[in-house]
Amino acid sequence: MQILITGGAGFLGARLARQLLKRNTLSDSEGRQLPISRITLLDVVAAQGFNDPRIEVVTGDIADPKVIEANLGPDTSSIFHLAAVVSGQAEADFELGMRINFDATRLILERARKNDNRPRIVFTSSVAVFGGALPPRVLDETGLAPQSSYGAQKVMGELLITDYSRRNFIDGRAVRMPTVSVRPGLPNKAASSFASAIIREPLNGIEAVCPVAPETPMWLVSPRTAIEHLIHAHEIDGSQLGFSRALNLPGLATSVSEMVAALERVAGAEVVKRIRWESDPAIRRIVNSWPGDFVTARADALGFSHDASFDAIIQSHIDDEMQGVIPGNSK
Repeated sequence: MQILITGGAGFLGARLARQLLKRNTLSDSEGRQLPISRITLLDVVAAQGFNDPRIEVVTGDIADPKVIEANLGPDTSSIFHLAAVVSGQAEADFELGMRINFDATRLILERARKNDNRPRIVFTSSVAVFGGALPPRVLDETGLAPQSSYGAQKVMGELLITDYSRRNFIDGRAVRMPTVSVRPGLPNKAASSFASAIIREPLNGIEAVCPVAPETPMWLVSPRTAIEHLIHAHEIDGSQLGFSRALNLPGLATSVSEMVAALERVAGAEVVKRIRWESDPAIRRIVNSWPGDFVTARADALGFSHDASFDAIIQSHIDDEMQGVIPGNSK
């Protein structure tokens, strides 16, 4: 069993690879559990921290046909396509967003089609595919109306995944990921980056800026559950998905003010004082176009898991990334 993870140096890509190594097996195109022999981590920078012989670290441009041809062969049974130009950057640089978020996706699917081995493909989409006048809770059948270039690019990827699956070229799944919080590391150019920063930075004794209003609704998933979602999506029998291969994944409906209240409950009032509220109209426009609550009946029926609470998400971040210790906190 050979696996390709695009965006393999990123937080989710690297964490996914480590979980797959622990799992040691994955389903092939016929649903058979096979031992994992190789995981190729493809990204523009080299993935770090791996010493398992099953890991192959490759740097390259996923929109370069030669790179894809060299790393996606007939022996590749599974592809986790996580690489993307994030929302804020895709809005600021239209050509880059189209090249990475759409052109590279089509290039990967075309290579998979020509390999003629019908690999399972998990494509990470986004709640940014929705927008405009939405119901209080988005349903599985709610129409798509992206309000950003990033959202439009993800919609196009979803349509390709569904059509290539219909044609039996691949066995695809396009999973609409909630915003992942709390991510470790540094902020990135995603419009949703603040959803981790307003928790992560204060926990580390650093001031964080929140660019949106306290009442802003958020649809979130923890890193732990996000990885569970990706693997579970891969393992589902594709016939259970029906015609549309796009799926709303379970998340936690909350608001920015509720996130801050959870931080205070877990870490104390002094930590919360490190959050500074400073509106950013560009970020607010993008984030306010996203839905904040979903009914995920299809995903629930398929056995996807749920986070219990945002308090639990914060605590899991402290346990996983901070060795259970908040610097300088006496709570």
